[in-house]
Amino acid sequence: MKVLLIKDVKSLGKTGEIKEVKDGYGQNFLIAKGFAKRATPEVIEEWKKEQEAKAKEQAQEIARLKEIEKKLADIKLIIKHKLGANGSLYGAVTKEEIAQALKTQESIEIDKKAIEIKNAIKTAGNFDISVKLGHGIHATLHLDIVGE
Repeated sequence: MKVLLIKDVKSLGKTGEIKEVKDGYGQNFLIAKGFAKRATPEVIEEWKKEQEAKAKEQAQEIARLKEIEKKLADIKLIIKHKLGANGSLYGAVTKEEIAQALKTQESIEIDKKAIEIKNAIKTAGNFDISVKLGHGIHATLHLDIVGE
């Protein structure tokens, strides 16, 4: 029996491979557990169409992320923060504050978990922040912290 693997199966193969297996193993384990489908021409054609659609969707997502990366490179985000007695910031600038400022000032919505701050920002000044957008795309955001 030929089966199309729809999930990785240890010691058999990876997703998308067509394998020849014994009838009992294919029917009673692989197909029953949802690891594979019977490899008919219709199923194979449907699988190929799904993969093409996923690839197209992923290409659109990457293009959208690259556009956001370009926008972030051109932005100089200004955040006003309270100053303490000695001229340093009262508290530190958080990822959440940066994400909120991006949303309000530039209408760009980024998850706070995607923002990477290497060292805590506790002083006023200019900083470059790394933002992980996904699919291996990283952007640099120029941040200007101004004391109030």
